[in-house]
Amino acid sequence: MEKRTASCTRKTKETDISLDFTLDGSGQTEIDTGIPFFDHMLDGFARHGLFDLKLKVSGDLDVDSHHTVEDVGIVLGQAVREALGSKSGIRRYGYFILPMDETLALSTIDLSGRPYLKYNAEFTVPKLGTLDTEMIREFFYAVSYSSGMNLHLKIMEPGNNHHMAEALFKAFGKALDMASSEEPRIRDVWSTKGTL
Repeated sequence: MEKRTASCTRKTKETDISLDFTLDGSGQTEIDTGIPFFDHMLDGFARHGLFDLKLKVSGDLDVDSHHTVEDVGIVLGQAVREALGSKSGIRRYGYFILPMDETLALSTIDLSGRPYLKYNAEFTVPKLGTLDTEMIREFFYAVSYSSGMNLHLKIMEPGNNHHMAEALFKAFGKALDMASSEEPRIRDVWSTKGTL
């Protein structure tokens, strides 16, 4: 399988984003969204999914974190979709249950081309650093819809809010790595329809 990469940009009145993404990477990151906690989460996603991620964002953080986080989700989803190409020979489904101390997070993915997000995570604080915790759902919603993936995320055992957020991002990276990885017994797309 050839190295699968994508470069995507998005420029609006609210954000200016450039992103380089490699599915078949080694977890190398260079991330600057202007939201340090969000950078930390994206770094965990890429390192544990073994993706290379270079991301530079200039956003209207004087308003709040909404536009920056949502638009990063849109651009990352576009990059995932582009890097996957035809999806020939991939496993399509991926899942991971990730423990982080007292917290347990589940992520399951179907790279079906049909977007859907099922999200079950309750945070007990409004912010982690300067990241609004309600934006974690909005990020994953944007990724799932712009990439065309069916994504389920669930905190199975709650606890420290930092641990819950980090477990979700890392579990998502691990599940995406599995779903996008090569299945040597499949040459076309893994679907009875013949397309994804």
